[in-house]
Amino acid sequence: MTKVFSVLTFVAAVIFAISPFLTDGFRGFTANQFPFPQTNPPVQPAGYAFSIWGVLYIWLIISTAYGLLKKSNSASWINARPALFVSLAVGASWIAIAQVSVVWATVLIWVMLVFALAALLKSGSDDRWLLRESIGAYAGWLTAASCVALGLVIAGYGYTSQTTAAFIGLGLALIIAAAIQKARPDTVSYPLVVIWALTGVIFSNLEPLNTGVIVLCGVGIAYLARAVVAPKLR
Repeated sequence: MTKVFSVLTFVAAVIFAISPFLTDGFRGFTANQFPFPQTNPPVQPAGYAFSIWGVLYIWLIISTAYGLLKKSNSASWINARPALFVSLAVGASWIAIAQVSVVWATVLIWVMLVFALAALLKSGSDDRWLLRESIGAYAGWLTAASCVALGLVIAGYGYTSQTTAAFIGLGLALIIAAAIQKARPDTVSYPLVVIWALTGVIFSNLEPLNTGVIVLCGVGIAYLARAVVAPKLR
């Protein structure tokens, strides 16, 4: 089964990476996908932030290919593969689903997040940049993206205002990120990618100016940045 999972995880990563080319791609939900159209939602990062997917796709393919060819029987990789495979396999169909159903896309991105975090927590200390950091970057973006999706659904279905939804979604993202940072302080890519997402949210809230959301993101960035400069990182 170790060889099977190494193959399956690599195949899932490749299909996941080519999925944008099989659809119209994804740069955030559109306003009219919600009963209450979400125009300039404060919880959503600026469009440029989504470009990080290019880095994530390439990194995951390189990581899983290396794992397949060189680390099929490595315990550090074996423990992380099943959860990573599930996350990538779900992600392979995510864009197509997101173009049809915001609610189902939100449910599935949370599934992707849970399994990505499980893979990160189970990954070993060997091959840091090809294993742990690649999963960390992927899980970092999913942490932000899943909470952004939740915030959009809350506001888009009329449960709260856009600003309240932003505080709920971003606050939850920061709670998750802080917990994972504490659990895996040896992973620098995770907080860096969450910081990237929060910076994108700041840019999206400059016009019109939303001071509260900007301050919340700024506090989160300052807190998470400690992991980037911590001297004990391996």
